Amino acid sequence: MGLTAPLWTREQVAERILAGETLVILRGKVLRIPPPWLTAHPGGSLAILHFIGRDATDEVDAFHSEETLRRMRGFVVASVETGEDGWKPLVPPIVNGWVRRLGKRGKLEWYHEADPIHAAGPTSDFPSSQILLVKKDDSAPSAPSPSILESPSTTLSPKAQAQHSAAYKALHKRVVDAGLYQTRYITGYGPEIARYTLLAVASAIAYSRGWVILSAICMGLFWHQLTFFAHDLGHNGVTHKWMVDRVLGIFVADFLGGLSIGWWVDNHNVHHLVTNHPSHDPDIQHLPFFAISPVFLNSLWSSYYKRVMEFDGFSKLFISLQHKLFYVVLSLARFNLYVQSYGFLAKTAFQPRRALGGRWWWWSEIICLGLFWGWFGTLLAGLGSWPKVLLYLLVSHVVASPVHIQIVLSHFSRSTADLGPAESFPARQLRTTVDVICPPAIEFIHGGLHLQVTHHLFPRLPRHNLREASLLVKEFAKEQGLEYAEFGFVEGNEDVRNVLRQVADQVKIVGIVADAEVREAIKAQ
Repeated sequence: MGLTAPLWTREQVAERILAGETLVILRGKVLRIPPPWLTAHPGGSLAILHFIGRDATDEVDAFHSEETLRRMRGFVVASVETGEDGWKPLVPPIVNGWVRRLGKRGKLEWYHEADPIHAAGPTSDFPSSQILLVKKDDSAPSAPSPSILESPSTTLSPKAQAQHSAAYKALHKRVVDAGLYQTRYITGYGPEIARYTLLAVASAIAYSRGWVILSAICMGLFWHQLTFFAHDLGHNGVTHKWMVDRVLGIFVADFLGGLSIGWWVDNHNVHHLVTNHPSHDPDIQHLPFFAISPVFLNSLWSSYYKRVMEFDGFSKLFISLQHKLFYVVLSLARFNLYVQSYGFLAKTAFQPRRALGGRWWWWSEIICLGLFWGWFGTLLAGLGSWPKVLLYLLVSHVVASPVHIQIVLSHFSRSTADLGPAESFPARQLRTTVDVICPPAIEFIHGGLHLQVTHHLFPRLPRHNLREASLLVKEFAKEQGLEYAEFGFVEGNEDVRNVLRQVADQVKIVGIVADAEVREAIKAQ
């Protein structure tokens, strides 16, 4: 029957976290994540680090299968009292710039990678609960203090957040009971596979007849549509078996698309868990090309990329024009995905092996990427001249770019404020995500991912069931008094460009003020 887990107080949990333990609360139990598993976690270590000291029940349920949840019981070391309003969350050390890494003696030690900045005066962009990270001061202490685990003041009601969480659990059960986790292999993926095949064949036929532009267009549309399939596989939303979905993901993303599925999963999981947080969500960290909030003008530290996002002269120039360059930059975004993919694989080449199969996934990606450049390189070489090669590259990559526009529409116009660890999972996702209204007949153009609100609440849900599930989510939002945001494609584009324009105007104002200060200083001499 096993031993009864001891009961720990909130203070004891905090003490153990400061002592270096990775503790997460799940259904009133304390999970202690061993360092080897933290580095081996298939979803990446950051997915866990952002929930140290917090109740991660809703997030864990959303991202893991029942089989995985059963395995987690082996990490239980204690119980905690949650109270009628749930567990009072601690602030994960990474939020204040603290991480554990190997020291000179080969042991894990605390390392202060960035300094936190807090609100001087609450605003919509910078509420009192928000903590952002900037370049660290060399005078930082050698270890975190207990105070960094305590949340800043917040306007959120613990009772209301607990109610949202309880209602979300009931909603999740309705989704499961409705059979919406069952993949539609024939009616869902059948037409899609036929579409992929048609586009690939059309591209090959056009290429064989010397119709370079038509072939490139079909190739771009092929990649555009495949992106949605790769996305599903990365979320384990097709077969719901990690190994099978990862093998298929490597074939689709790496071999057919030239992009790393491993990088995408690592990046995308963090995006889902800390959606629209300026210091932590890599999907909104696009300096020097885009800044969707004035807070990026502070040269923030990225806890994902482990670097300062410098707001330098180059950034000032691009950000001041970002609303005008929006479509130009996104049309070339696929080239950036190559850089991110290969950079990730280079960075993880010597890291400890991930779980569920060792390092086979890394070698499989390397091999499949080599095969991609083998077949695609042969295709380009067969064009016979550099002008044709450049034309094919440009057209095929630009045609595949609408998926990038769709992705940014879902988040760029939404809140980037951090309301603190007390905010419930469903409230945060509804606040930071928006749907694109689309008739069912043409939703294949969006890959079904125009229903981003429902997808963010249930990331493993098969994409072809999102529309049906979204009806339940809308009921949930109305009952809980939460906004379910949605807009048309044209309206969404205008909203995003307005956000970019507003930040661009802020840059111009900062420049005007700086010029005025320089002139005043010159006059004073």
